[in-house]
Amino acid sequence: MTLKQAKTNWRDVVLVCRKCQKKLDGEGFGPEGDRSLRKALRKTLKAGKGRKAEVVVMETDCFDVCPKNAVVAVRAGRQSSPMLIVPKGADLTQVRTALELEIDSPGASSTAIQRG
Repeated sequence: MTLKQAKTNWRDVVLVCRKCQKKLDGEGFGPEGDRSLRKALRKTLKAGKGRKAEVVVMETDCFDVCPKNAVVAVRAGRQSSPMLIVPKGADLTQVRTALELEIDSPGASSTAIQRG
């Protein structure tokens, strides 16, 4: 069997717990508090969908942390990347900083925020 590869522009992937979001009825984040964490992060990070996006925010199965009134998120592919428990209504700038993600303009190179 031959394995094939599909090209992507991905430089970062953020995984968000599907079960946590469902418990919050897909709301609680964003300026109006009417979006899921996945949708609010996508908008804040200017993330896209599919293979052409540079930053991808996708749902995954349960991380077995199950916080109350919060959603678990993790930046994939990072060594020792902690699971972030994001409470309902959290400031998305703080979430972005905690995940060490920076908003870049289209086509710009990725720069991670350094911990001090």
